[in-house]
Amino acid sequence: MRSANQVLNVGLVGGGFMGRTHSNAYRQAGKFFDMPRQMVLKAVCSRNAGRAQEFADNWGYESIETDWRALVERADIDLIDIASPNDTHAEIAIAAAQAGKMVFCEKPLGRNAAEALAMVCAVEEAAVPNMVWYNYRRVPAVMLLKQLIEEGRFGRIFHYRAQFLQDWTISPDLPQGGGALWRLDGSVAGSGVTGDLLAHNIDAALWLNGAISEVTAMTETFIKERKHNLTDRVEPITIDDASSALARFQNGSLGLFEATRYARGHKALNTLEINGEHASAIWNLEDLHRLKYFDYRDDKRLQGWREIHVSSTEHPYMKHWWVPGLQIGFEHTFIHQVADFVSALEEGKAAQPTFRDALETDRVTDAILRSAVSRTWQTL
Repeated sequence: MRSANQVLNVGLVGGGFMGRTHSNAYRQAGKFFDMPRQMVLKAVCSRNAGRAQEFADNWGYESIETDWRALVERADIDLIDIASPNDTHAEIAIAAAQAGKMVFCEKPLGRNAAEALAMVCAVEEAAVPNMVWYNYRRVPAVMLLKQLIEEGRFGRIFHYRAQFLQDWTISPDLPQGGGALWRLDGSVAGSGVTGDLLAHNIDAALWLNGAISEVTAMTETFIKERKHNLTDRVEPITIDDASSALARFQNGSLGLFEATRYARGHKALNTLEINGEHASAIWNLEDLHRLKYFDYRDDKRLQGWREIHVSSTEHPYMKHWWVPGLQIGFEHTFIHQVADFVSALEEGKAAQPTFRDALETDRVTDAILRSAVSRTWQTL
């Protein structure tokens, strides 16, 4: 492993939307955070050489590969970042760990908990630093909420509820499969909204409110068949379009979760609410810089919901950005994650969420899918 004040050479697998967000984070982190290691965009890998070169030219990668195995084998690569479709995660991560590389992976970690467990075993056996891109943990308002919970301001937690609503798959004419639509192909994605959207909600819930002990759930696939881009045939849809779950947490609180791609008018409504003995809080991705907060212990004359504009230097991460009152956005959460990883690396600590943390999310989403089939409570 390289010493402080040296470089960290990144090899990225995948040049799509998530590849862009990660590349931007590597480019920007050292410009705003005190980074003891310089992130170097060494190589990007995509099966199409032309697209790989175009991506490399745009983001400043020094070279390209068209086979991820060649990327993993390169001696000049320190970190493998997996931003490719879900069905590639396990094989690439395991090979990268066995090659002694640090490994980043997009969520969900695996298509199911069994794949995720194999990935956890690989990185832990190789003792390589690892992290999963559950970026919403790094929203300053969500990080502030985490601090308030740890300070005991909520007291006993009674309720945790979360939603992630989109509307982009409503049209029956939308095909499945291929580069842009692999999330609708069950063999590639593993599951639908449960693994894609609800996984974000579950990860945040486990981080903020602790372990989940049991779940019961229902899912629905509203459009049963779609044309497949790769076969040009109409084929069954095996992913879930909508998912709703009830949960019990180990701390005794109750959870309510919902995800769908059939909520007309919502592009990315990601919300959470916590109700405790003393206080409650609400956060919404569509207004990500604000945390709504209520404290029962306030002076009764002034008691009520307050909106905390999370933009001051006293708030998590914000001293690295602009003057108080000015906002940041989605892309900054990835920058925060890169900065946190490098900081943890220098301190000899693990940057969360690790592969093992993400495995717990996959176990919960697996239980939700099992419950939807069996119509029974599933114990974790």
